[in-house]
Amino acid sequence: MIAAQSAQWLLLDVPGSPQARWNLQQRFADVPRYALFENTDLHALRDQGPQLIELSAQSPLMQCCHDEPADWPGLLLVSAASPEQLLGHLRRMLTVTFGLHYKGLLSYYNPFIASYFFDASDAHELSRWLGPIDKLYWYGGTWADRAIGSLGWLHLINPRLAVSELVIDDSLSVLQQSKLQACLLERHAWHWSRSTGHDFGTIWSFVQEGLEQGFSERPVLDGWIRLRLQYPSATPEAHLPGRTQQERLDSLRNRWQGYRP
Repeated sequence: MIAAQSAQWLLLDVPGSPQARWNLQQRFADVPRYALFENTDLHALRDQGPQLIELSAQSPLMQCCHDEPADWPGLLLVSAASPEQLLGHLRRMLTVTFGLHYKGLLSYYNPFIASYFFDASDAHELSRWLGPIDKLYWYGGTWADRAIGSLGWLHLINPRLAVSELVIDDSLSVLQQSKLQACLLERHAWHWSRSTGHDFGTIWSFVQEGLEQGFSERPVLDGWIRLRLQYPSATPEAHLPGRTQQERLDSLRNRWQGYRP
């Protein structure tokens, strides 16, 4: 019996980098590709969605992925599965459930999200989520890594433990949910750092303080960060008056501004 030969693929993150789609059309228009969203609930967005592209060892695109990773964001996969089997698995990974009643899109093909999501998966979970994928690697890291300029190549090898097959709308573990939430918050802090010129570490500490104060609603959390930037040496206070998050933030602002009714 002849063993199936592994192929290498690029799952290009078109949604995260529309420029990548333009690069693909301009430089590699004839490269065969598969639209990941095709025949899914996101079929209408298939042309704007991720593209799965088979790479040969001598492919110029393969060289571009390694030499210009920022221009070709996504995941590089090694698998002996057929294109149909691989696509079937990758499409099952797209929609997930969390909690009792929530369903969402898992943009695992984004290098930043992959850096958080797969880091939260143990050997059993990796075996299920990688499925027919033997190896997975990408150029990325966390938003905190990006802030200090330490992005790099990350890789995973499928543990190949005996596990059940991944299903559509599979559930996320508590740790996976926590890591993805951290991704969203760190991304928000990174954008704040970029727009204000303040150090990422400072902004991130303000985000954590705000959450500890109970300011989880995004507009209120943003208001807290603005206030904290105005009063960086002030001490956060507990047991603020107010029925809502916004009322409690307004109360704190009045105190720090020396307001007297």
